[in-house]
Amino acid sequence: MAGLQGGEFSDLEQAALEPYFTNLDRPVFALRNLPEVVKGALFSRYSRTEKSLRRVLLEEFLEELAVPPGSTAAASRDPVAAARAESFYERVLVGYGDDSVAELAGAHLALEGVSTLAAKSLEGSRIGISPLEKSTRYVRFDRPGSDGRSLYHRAPELDHPAYEPSMDRLFSAYSELLEPLIESIRLRHPHTADESERAWRSATRAKALDLLRGLLPASTLTNLGLYGNGRALEYLITKMAADPLPECRSLALQMQAELNSVIPAFVRRALDERHGRPAADRLRDIQQRVGRLAPAPRPRPDAAGVRLLDFDPGAEEKVVVAALFPHSDLGWEELRAELPDPGAVLDAVLDGRQNRRQRLPRALEQAVYGFEVVANFAAYRDLQRHRMLSQDRQLLGVDLGYDVPEQLSEYGLQDAFRAAIEQAESAQRLMSSAIGPELAQYAVPLAYRVRWYIRANLREIVHLCELRTTPQGHPDYRRLAQQMFRLVAEVHPRLARAGFVDLGPGDALERRASERRLDHKREALGEQL
Repeated sequence: MAGLQGGEFSDLEQAALEPYFTNLDRPVFALRNLPEVVKGALFSRYSRTEKSLRRVLLEEFLEELAVPPGSTAAASRDPVAAARAESFYERVLVGYGDDSVAELAGAHLALEGVSTLAAKSLEGSRIGISPLEKSTRYVRFDRPGSDGRSLYHRAPELDHPAYEPSMDRLFSAYSELLEPLIESIRLRHPHTADESERAWRSATRAKALDLLRGLLPASTLTNLGLYGNGRALEYLITKMAADPLPECRSLALQMQAELNSVIPAFVRRALDERHGRPAADRLRDIQQRVGRLAPAPRPRPDAAGVRLLDFDPGAEEKVVVAALFPHSDLGWEELRAELPDPGAVLDAVLDGRQNRRQRLPRALEQAVYGFEVVANFAAYRDLQRHRMLSQDRQLLGVDLGYDVPEQLSEYGLQDAFRAAIEQAESAQRLMSSAIGPELAQYAVPLAYRVRWYIRANLREIVHLCELRTTPQGHPDYRRLAQQMFRLVAEVHPRLARAGFVDLGPGDALERRASERRLDHKREALGEQL
């Protein structure tokens, strides 16, 4: 093959390697057609040898090169030694204690029919896990499951006389209101000549689903896809095993069983007796001990909104020093003592940014803010997905009140919405007294408010606020992101000025413009609308 360095591989070796690399003769290449455990082991072994990566695969993982690729014998088995890769991981972990090798590969995991409440626990891990959950904006929840029943979580621990009737009422209300609401929205926002039928129907349906999502309870069944590296998945299993909810503890066991089939070396310690179980026990013990020390609850309604808890008055100076630091040979304190015009430095850092795709520099991570947020649980679901920040919530309950979308009143549906919501509140209070507040969370509709805190640096805050204030965003989280950004701008106006944050009122039909843009993109690709 032309370009091979010194004829590194024979013809037979090239034939054996070709299925696993995007090229065999260039210094930059990608891996393909390899099990995750082999990819990880290859990179880990790579760091401990002078050999090239292709040579490592050839000499340490491929088997029986004498079998021509494509032959019946070759097709009958995987030619890559996955068992050898597993063994290598064991040697690295035992011999070197190098847990980081478990970050070199991962797995995709699907979890179907889990409660929305459990999904929040699964998505609570920030680093190394990428989750994607079924959307309440694009998916209808009024259709029953294969058993003919509404799609909510049922379990022996939820055996309370108020639970199922309350959940059935919520789903009935959702189903009864959905079609009339879609029709009313379409009458108010008729199809126009400059949009396709598809775009119009999609935007109007999304609006109806947005307005009714508050009826869905935390017990609503959802589907979740997770991708994670081995180290993150191992800790996620351990964390789920410590969760107060039996559903989450059951999911921990199921997750490990399935991951044992694809990346066993990564998750072997997640629930073992030496490491995993003691770690889960410790997490559970901390939860219980701290819970006993917390002050008694004082139920009271609380308006939705964002409050700035704390910020660093010297953050602007720290950002300036951090921006200068890699361009200087002075130490941090020396730079701080010899600062040039801070305004000029900030201009150099922030000016000229044209859109939110142009990332802000790392220096802005020196500015850190703490927020307390009170908002409905549906909005929490949306904002929880941001990874590069610290956040934690209180138990989902009914004492903070609930939100009714303003537009439901315009369509005359607010009373039916309230009636269904408030009967669920009664059920939640009965369940909380009988089986405890943790399990009673399942009965709470997404319209009810929850309190949580967020701690984040300015770089992440700008990212969050730019993304969550776009006109097509849900009004609930748009308002929260706008409030958050305004609070930052009040205390640090010069730092906040680079953000492309939409502080306007938004569109009455949020998805309309986005669906039209989607049509234009599809037309450009020659697709039929």
